This record gives sequence, structure tokens and C-alpha cells, in this order.
Amino acid sequence: MAKDASTLDLLFSALGDPTRRAIVARLVSGPASVSELAAPHDMALPSFLGHLRKLEAAGLITTKKSGRVRTCRIVPGALRPAQEWMSRQNENRPDRLKRLDTFVSMMKVDRAAGA
Repeated sequence: MAKDASTLDLLFSALGDPTRRAIVARLVSGPASVSELAAPHDMALPSFLGHLRKLEAAGLITTKKSGRVRTCRIVPGALRPAQEWMSRQNENRPDRLKRLDTFVSMMKVDRAAGA
């Protein structure tokens, strides 16, 4: 479980930034060079490379240098742990809502009895 937690921490931390989410969204449609990925973002290249390093550390992307061009690719299945975690959270939702409904109903009964 600790390994799963650290994986999720890295994934959610990496995806917590809109620039990194935009990079992932772009790479879903295919590999791209760093220059291509950086073009729509108004930031210095060293800052942009920091975003790529964070995505790479989280296991979301890989990079490969060929000559002077560094190409980035999405890692197939890298989002799966986050998707599975969110699915488990959604599975618990009906029980939570039932408990909330029961609690609210009990409060109404208590309030009516006290009035």
C-alpha cells in the first residue's frame, strides 16, 4: 500500500499543475519535441524543462534525445493507478450518500420531537 500511496502522490502532484496537464493532454495524441510542447506556454525553457522532469519522475512521460532534439512520449497505462483510485472513491459514494441521508433524516426527527 505504501508503494501505491507514493505512486499516487507523484501522479497527483505532477497533474496538479495546469501546464503539466496540458503537456499530458498534448502527448496523448502522440510524441512531440520539447520545442513543440513548449511553444504554447509563456515561460522560459528552463522552467518548462522543470515541468517535464516532474512528469518524467512521476512516470507519466519518457524522453529520448536524438541529436539535438529531445522527444517526449506518454507512458502507456501511467494514469491507471490514479484512475483506479478515483474509481474506488466513486464506488464508496452511494454508501456515503446513504449515511448522510440517514443522518439528515434523524436530525429532522430529533428537531421535530424537540419542537
